[in-house]
Amino acid sequence: MDIQSIISPSRTLCGIEGISKKRALEILANTISADVPSIDADDLFRRLIARERLGSTGIGKGIAIPHCRVDNCDGTVGALITLKAPIDFDAIDSEPVDVLFAMLVPEYAGDEHLQTLAALASSLNDSEYRESLRTATSDAELYQAAIAHQMASPS
Repeated sequence: MDIQSIISPSRTLCGIEGISKKRALEILANTISADVPSIDADDLFRRLIARERLGSTGIGKGIAIPHCRVDNCDGTVGALITLKAPIDFDAIDSEPVDVLFAMLVPEYAGDEHLQTLAALASSLNDSEYRESLRTATSDAELYQAAIAHQMASPS
């Protein structure tokens, strides 16, 4: 799957300042809802928080992939934000997070969302890719850096 099929320029935000884990999830929910009107921001925020209660989506190396199932969604929808300063995200390696890539899948989605999640995590494990995201200085530059990388196929 191509990252460009998941995110859009309007769902890509670079250098967000001074936030907490909860606020980062709220920004992701609001950003997605503004671009996909069928998705309610408050409902999405509650779903992302509920997913985090099951266990952190911080996968390590400063990366988090908040994800959940949603109603009113026909396919995988994503949003990408980078933070000016890393935040505590209860990541598996205890490192603070500065890159968040949200992923939503339809309520009825089968295992294909797990494959997409695995491919996204694999791509974000590439140090050059992570660095290109972190060094972006504008929303447009971040979007270009994000889509320049093809998602790896999960093993």
